[in-house]
Amino acid sequence: MTTVLPTPAERTATGLRVEKLTARIGARISGVDLGRELSPDVVADLRTALNEHKALVFDDVRLDDEGQQRFARHFGELTTAHPTVPAVEGAPNVLPVDSERGRSNHWHTDVTFVVNPPQASTLRSIVVPPYGGETLIADAAGAYRDLPAPLRDLADTLWAEHTNDYDYAVPEEDVDDEGAARRAQFTSIAFRTAHPVVRVHPLTGERGLFIGGFAQRVVGLSKAESRTILDLLQAYVTRPENVLRWRWPPDQLVLFDNRITQHYAIDNYDDRPRRLHRVTVAGDVPVGVDGRRSHAITGDASHYTPAG
Repeated sequence: MTTVLPTPAERTATGLRVEKLTARIGARISGVDLGRELSPDVVADLRTALNEHKALVFDDVRLDDEGQQRFARHFGELTTAHPTVPAVEGAPNVLPVDSERGRSNHWHTDVTFVVNPPQASTLRSIVVPPYGGETLIADAAGAYRDLPAPLRDLADTLWAEHTNDYDYAVPEEDVDDEGAARRAQFTSIAFRTAHPVVRVHPLTGERGLFIGGFAQRVVGLSKAESRTILDLLQAYVTRPENVLRWRWPPDQLVLFDNRITQHYAIDNYDDRPRRLHRVTVAGDVPVGVDGRRSHAITGDASHYTPAG
């Protein structure tokens, strides 16, 4: 006989139910109506859950773009949709994540090529394919804890340059005219920023690997040396134990802490339509283990995000 154990869950003083999805990352939240204005106590409980679980899943939210923005504003001022990519028409804070406009099938943290990337991202499912289309979300703090002590000591000292001049892992010869136009738009303003490879979370004090696809070079190393080091560290981020694999139903919202996670949209749904809407909350300037703050090398993102 198969024994199915109950899923561990906690209930907060405000009535939120917090149900873990994996041992390291992710929780399902129930007992809250995201379509209504939330009380400060509920927001505080959600922030506590986000700090612990890194990614929160809300089912059957029935939100429109305005409702998604209203929910995200509980956590801070919003960014505009993206530094270079157009927003949803009439909603300058909403980015369409649409399979017809390209696919983000690479590991990344949102917009790390600016000096103060978003602190949090919300994704809401609009159209989901009948199969595939999952989003992977990885715990960068768990990855840091997994590092052997010599690698942790090395990572603590490193800085990396992040840039939007990134090809999304598609060889030049495989890019058609439409793809080339999207790439030209994405890089229409050149951004390059130096961030610590190990970021200290401003609320929890946790250390996490702050790298991902936009991190292209380790400061002081050659491109080849940088790739070796970054690939080695990235392999700890994407260990299966650190990853939540989330299959989207309709009308679902996921909130994740952009300061200490990475994510990847799996391209496994053929040419079926897939559309999510993203709203991001403005963040602070990352700080490394030694207390130094990130700094911009190229590009002014003040049109995108308030100063961190």
